[in-house]
Amino acid sequence: MWSRIRRSSARFVDALRTGTPTGRGTRPHNLFEAAAAYVSACAEDDQDRIDEASAWVSPEALSFGVNELACRAVLALARERDESPRTVARALLGLPAA
Repeated sequence: MWSRIRRSSARFVDALRTGTPTGRGTRPHNLFEAAAAYVSACAEDDQDRIDEASAWVSPEALSFGVNELACRAVLALARERDESPRTVARALLGLPAA
């Protein structure tokens, strides 16, 4: 099942790549690079970097990337804390335990 999701996600990612150069050659930014740059810029309250990362991919692709980053972060913290992802997510948002 995971392999089907991974293959589908890979096709989706390839379809969302842009032609914007990264300065590291001619390879374009992908939605995960945009999401990582966007989230880190938001955490540091850097509006210029937020605007730059937002321009790398479409708003829909950026939303997908931010969602994927959030899921991966919650899973990593859950493993680290030996808690359920639901517990970790609620704790990060300051919600009471369910």
